[in-house]
Amino acid sequence: MQKTALLFAGQGAQTVGMGRDLAAAFPSTKALFDRANATLGYDLASICFNGPEPELTKTENAQPGIFLVSWAAFELLKGRAPSLAFHAAAGLSLGEFTALAATGAMSFEDGLKIVRARGRFMQEACEVTQGSMAAIIGLDEAATREICRESGTELANLNCPGQIVVSGESGKITRACELAKSRGARRALPLAVAGAYHSQLMASAQPKLRGALAGVPIRTPSVPVISNVTARPHGEPPDILALLVNQVTSSVRWEESVRFLLAEGCTRFVELGPGTALTGFMKRIDKNAQALNVSDTASLEATVKALGA
Repeated sequence: MQKTALLFAGQGAQTVGMGRDLAAAFPSTKALFDRANATLGYDLASICFNGPEPELTKTENAQPGIFLVSWAAFELLKGRAPSLAFHAAAGLSLGEFTALAATGAMSFEDGLKIVRARGRFMQEACEVTQGSMAAIIGLDEAATREICRESGTELANLNCPGQIVVSGESGKITRACELAKSRGARRALPLAVAGAYHSQLMASAQPKLRGALAGVPIRTPSVPVISNVTARPHGEPPDILALLVNQVTSSVRWEESVRFLLAEGCTRFVELGPGTALTGFMKRIDKNAQALNVSDTASLEATVKALGA
């Protein structure tokens, strides 16, 4: 039997219009967006569907918005391919919360509320620091670690071979880009982000998130969910809580997480949520693995057909 892993999108995947055609095509999805609005007490659906882009890009809106669209994709896939069994799940940064909710570790409503709060806490950390991020293309991890050491930056995302994101104070990110280019990086691109995610500049968000998570019932996931921090499956609920707090300042070990799933026998990966970034990473990590995605009605139909459902 082919083993399937679900992958859930992370911040940066947001785009104005996300989820709109799914809500228009499926009454159950429209009801889900209405339920999300009621849970949060504001019109998140309108921000997802209509923007404006600066409003959607705010961390406190982007994170619950991506969670919501990813959840909608998950629910629709289950409905359209009821025989599909999945054996593991993972998510990029905030997508880890979606993965945990999808595997029963927390409820949809709790997950939505906690990522909204997480986004707000991270936004607050951004506002009191002068942080930035950059993508380093074409250098390996060892070379990028050395650049981080020399520039005073940190590894934020280890996405796939040849693509690593660094994080830190804005001036230090400029220095890291200069060093990367001088050492043969194909590109070193500052990213349009609000701050230095997955670095120590986010530390002020951790106690706030810990406090918010204290009120959320957490259960053991129904299938293994891979932690961004350890690139290994989550354990019992207290460990899940600790890792979700640590994740705010830790590197996202995405390539290593996917390689763990491959080693466990997963050969089919379905990305759920806006965009296709994780599918792109998958092709760089193992081009032989089957990579599908659900982000809108067209990709839903294509994935259902590919699954033979």
